[in-house]
Amino acid sequence: MPSFRLLTYVKDRAPRAGLLVDDKVVDLDLALRKHARKTGKALAFSGASVRSVIDNWAKARPMLSAIARNGGGRGQPIARTRLLAPMADVGTIWCAGANYYDHAAEMGTSVDKKKVKPFFFIKAGGATVIGPGATARIPKWSKQIDWEAEIAVVIGRAGRNIKNADAMNHVAGYTILNDLSARDTLIREDWPFRHDWMRGKTFDTAAPMGPWITPAAEIKNPQNLKIDLWVNDRHEQDTHSKHMVFNVREQIVALSRQISLRPGDIVSTGTGAGVGRPKGRFLKPGDRVRIEIEGLGTLSHKVGAGT
Repeated sequence: MPSFRLLTYVKDRAPRAGLLVDDKVVDLDLALRKHARKTGKALAFSGASVRSVIDNWAKARPMLSAIARNGGGRGQPIARTRLLAPMADVGTIWCAGANYYDHAAEMGTSVDKKKVKPFFFIKAGGATVIGPGATARIPKWSKQIDWEAEIAVVIGRAGRNIKNADAMNHVAGYTILNDLSARDTLIREDWPFRHDWMRGKTFDTAAPMGPWITPAAEIKNPQNLKIDLWVNDRHEQDTHSKHMVFNVREQIVALSRQISLRPGDIVSTGTGAGVGRPKGRFLKPGDRVRIEIEGLGTLSHKVGAGT
């Protein structure tokens, strides 16, 4: 399949859906309309947003491949393009907890896959999602904001009770997500139900995402990707997706047994070793975070003071 990436960028001070072909960004809506005219086929969905394309992934994917095969058309250099979150209007963000053996070990625990089932929590979309180069704001009520570099799966086909053999057919692509976590609010002393995953995981700017969506067909094996994170110039996370307890396929199957997955949903697959808490290091205003995941690109963002 010809190589391309889905992204959202700024054009004339407004967000536009784009297609990255080689090193240039092509206006996605214009490219799709041009392709429809050329082939004589009516465009059955809008190219004005990445979410619309993901919602119609089965129809969109061959069209995007054809556009990329023909060079994409006129575009602007990626180096001179301001990117936003690839899909700001995401569906539900499902996050896998304690899903890396090396991360469980550094947090002082262990996971026996034979005795446990996948663990998930919800990280709300909306105000949590920011894109490349944006600023993640540390809320005033937390002094322990930690980083978690994660492979995020973008669902492109709805499903319930998905079978193991069919699970990967529900994946449109992959992106990078930093599951920012307020470690000092995950446990509460004022309630008998002490664990508060919502408070510790969902706050403004808590889900930096990007830089784009890499189609699933371009990632031969999501369980064979190198994952690195730097805070400023300090290499904090040096891990690999082979350390996942439950792989991408197993996570999709498990989630779909509980609830229907829908296009636009995100499955953030957990983080590996190298988070800040075991080292007593946390993010502070002025820091810069950079995440590189093999095949998925580089996501960088700033850190600032919040409210």
